[in-house]
Amino acid sequence: MRQQAKYGSWKSPITAEAIVAESIGLGGAAVAGDRLFWLEGRPQEGGRQVIVERMESGETVDRLPAPFNARTRVHEYGGGAYFASQDKLYFSNFSDQRLYELEAGSSPKALTPEAPYRYADGVFDSHRGRLILVREDHSESDQEAANTISAVDLSGQDCGTPLVSGSDFYACPRLDAKGERLCWLQWDHPNMPWDGTELWIAQLNPDGSLKSKEKIAGGVEESVFQPEWAADGSLIFVSDRTGWWNLYRWQSGKVSEPLYPAEAEFGLPLWQFGMSTYAQLKDGKLICCFTRKGLWQIGILDPQTKKLQNIETPFCTAGHPVAYKNGFVFEGASAAEPTSLVYYDLSAGKCSVLKKSTSMQIPPSYLSKPEVLEFPTKGGVAYGFYYPPQNGDFEAPAGTLPPLLVKSHGGPTTATTVRLNPGIQFWTSRGFAVLDVNYGGSTGYGREYMKRLEGNWGVVDVQDCAAGARFLVEKKKADPNQLAIFGGSAGGYTTLCALTFTDEFKAGASHYGIGDLEALVRDTHKFESRYLDRLIGPYPEQKGLYQERSPLYSADRLSCPVIFFQGLEDKVVPPNQAESMVAALKKKGIPVEYVPFEGEQHGFRKAESIKTALNRELAFYGKVFGFATQA
Repeated sequence: MRQQAKYGSWKSPITAEAIVAESIGLGGAAVAGDRLFWLEGRPQEGGRQVIVERMESGETVDRLPAPFNARTRVHEYGGGAYFASQDKLYFSNFSDQRLYELEAGSSPKALTPEAPYRYADGVFDSHRGRLILVREDHSESDQEAANTISAVDLSGQDCGTPLVSGSDFYACPRLDAKGERLCWLQWDHPNMPWDGTELWIAQLNPDGSLKSKEKIAGGVEESVFQPEWAADGSLIFVSDRTGWWNLYRWQSGKVSEPLYPAEAEFGLPLWQFGMSTYAQLKDGKLICCFTRKGLWQIGILDPQTKKLQNIETPFCTAGHPVAYKNGFVFEGASAAEPTSLVYYDLSAGKCSVLKKSTSMQIPPSYLSKPEVLEFPTKGGVAYGFYYPPQNGDFEAPAGTLPPLLVKSHGGPTTATTVRLNPGIQFWTSRGFAVLDVNYGGSTGYGREYMKRLEGNWGVVDVQDCAAGARFLVEKKKADPNQLAIFGGSAGGYTTLCALTFTDEFKAGASHYGIGDLEALVRDTHKFESRYLDRLIGPYPEQKGLYQERSPLYSADRLSCPVIFFQGLEDKVVPPNQAESMVAALKKKGIPVEYVPFEGEQHGFRKAESIKTALNRELAFYGKVFGFATQA
């Protein structure tokens, strides 16, 4: 028989301790011949990124010895920190940002000397015995870092020789099978890669230098994603030239019509290197991951017939496929399954899970299953996933409604997806409802929906989060007096704006969020230094608008409790952002808490930090809303 207790006060086996003890980051699958590798981010090891190999027996072996950490700081968000080639691995080590070569049975060997360079997104040029990758040069401390596509020989004394330079940013250097042609993406300030990129190709001279450079796709208002050479010498890539990220092929000097025209997204915002949505099979067909209205599907696309065959799996989030053996490996998740590495055997037509991001076993009686929401907002509709309270041991008193936590995702140009997230289940199993919002500006709904945020950051995202909360209140699914909002990074900015510029919410939690847009645009790193040109306007020309949209300048309008979580080594959103907001709220006498974390950057990776943040946020809501919480 269920015990009766207030929403928010239920006891749950999904504790912060269990989450950090049994969860890892998982992704970055790569194949070399018949060998399969991936990355595991381990909170228990301070967030160390470990390269793991799956053996034929099904066992896994750590290939990267401690204390090495396969993580790059190019663009600060990293990605593409390692790649596999034949019998060797190449990786960027986090502590010194040097490139290393790793051969089975040997210790990592440094390929680059100690120098102010960072490397990412590499490929092995077997025809010339070198690596080709994106290099970021931080040698001029008074200038922006200089990005190039560079070649690094394997001598152990080479910082890299630039092959392509002159643009602000580069990504995806890829060689064709013969080593005769190189393709890459490039873009310039103020664009971000989802705004507009250019796809270039060039011939390689015998000495490895480039000639006959040619732009074949992209522009200021066209985003190109994941170019890959096909076995027949054509070039496959994703473009949103129709308003949707669809697949195209360049062949014989021409770009085809979409290989499968659809109002669906076959691409992603390139926040990190190495992101992918398709892979090529030996027969030339493509394994594709694509999304419609927030839910992902997998299909096999034949570039010749332009027909797509859907593959049925139990997953509604899918990405980063790589061809492997008789099928492919991908990252999959669902409402009942956490992010997992999954092998799909095409001949057998079935999935097998190779590794899960958490070993937690959440009993069905504690599992909240999301409802896909499409709700009205100013100027149209917005989207999200609603998670109701769920705990088989408890029920709330009759006639009461649960507190609602509205989650605003980071980016802001990214999207939330459906996956078994212990962090969300932590809340719902205690009697909270959670609304995970894909506000205007989120990707996955077409370029027009993404562009809703242009010039309107801090307005449209806030309106949509508030509209989602009102929608659930009207549907009698949330207590109007117990509405809170939380988010990290850009989601933290949306949180602070919602608390400052609306009266919808009664409390909030900012995880490394932005309070002062002026400070952000002055202090942040190169990759995002002009991001706000589109989201707000050019600075300093629009200085007044930056101040108007900054919660710090309107702290007098904020009148509800807030808790701040901040990494003290954060280069994306420096600690002074949170500290300025905390000081302003203390001066006004508003209940405020500040939780700083030594040794953390943008996003928390250490077990103790993650655990502390969850428990402190839970206790904070209990204090604000007046119920006893059960950590």
